[in-house]
Amino acid sequence: MRQFPPLPDLDAPEAPDDLLEGHLWLLELIDGTGLRFSMDESGLLRFGGPEATYADLDAVPLALRPAVRRVRSRFDREALREAVADPAGVTFLGVATHRRGTDYDWERIPPFLGTDVWTGADDGTDDETVEGAFRPPDAAVAIFQGVGLAPVNAVAREVNARDFDPDGYAVPASAWRDGPAAGVVVRNKRGGRGKIAREAGDGGDDGDGDRADGDDPADAGTGDPTDPDDLASIHAGRERFERIVAALERRGEPATVDALADRTVEAVARETRLQFGEGEADPAGVDPVRFRASVVERARAFLDGRRDGELG
Repeated sequence: MRQFPPLPDLDAPEAPDDLLEGHLWLLELIDGTGLRFSMDESGLLRFGGPEATYADLDAVPLALRPAVRRVRSRFDREALREAVADPAGVTFLGVATHRRGTDYDWERIPPFLGTDVWTGADDGTDDETVEGAFRPPDAAVAIFQGVGLAPVNAVAREVNARDFDPDGYAVPASAWRDGPAAGVVVRNKRGGRGKIAREAGDGGDDGDGDRADGDDPADAGTGDPTDPDDLASIHAGRERFERIVAALERRGEPATVDALADRTVEAVARETRLQFGEGEADPAGVDPVRFRASVVERARAFLDGRRDGELG
């Protein structure tokens, strides 16, 4: 799979000299973790993060698993096969949305937002000299929509570079929260890109991940409880269970104890600042095995009560 392209600050020496030329696209900078994937000949989707690739879902960090599940459930494999001669030569890149320094509206923001599409040299044309490249932003938007995935939202399209003043640019409101965006990505159609990030403390959250308007006890930050049973009582309640069961039923999937527990743990990892150990338990964080066990108990009681209510 193709690696993520560099995204320097607009005023950094690494920014392309010709970035602010022609017509620009301004895209919301999403505060999450890069997730990329490609499809092999059989239709199997293979995933990777900014650097590593993942052998299976169990190897994916908990906070990123909702994004992987979203892509798996919505990706239109036949649309890709019909669009290109070599589907395996296409890499889709985007952002797995989860809680870092920005508290989004987690019910609205998709678990995955597409940012880039890399197409290999064999793009279905007869020109053998065509090299692989990242598609322009307008083409990437159309490609993601064509395969059933949401692209990152544009703040402005086709802005004449002569009319864009980066020094006086104010980061706009986010489409996914009540507050400013984390920043904007500035792109031109020749592949140039750079970002303007919101300064720490400029409304909403601080750059280090602390809330600017006071901590939410349910976020379980430093000093909050880390005991799995206590955390399960905070985060694995009826309201969350109801939402997850409704989502499973909409997709025609059975609401089993394991399915409910897995989705709950993954949702908590995505939406809060809890730090889960990956593999062996992290003594400074939350033991994911013990936390899931506590969630399983609560999920079983919830489903039993729901079933008894339906029978009654």
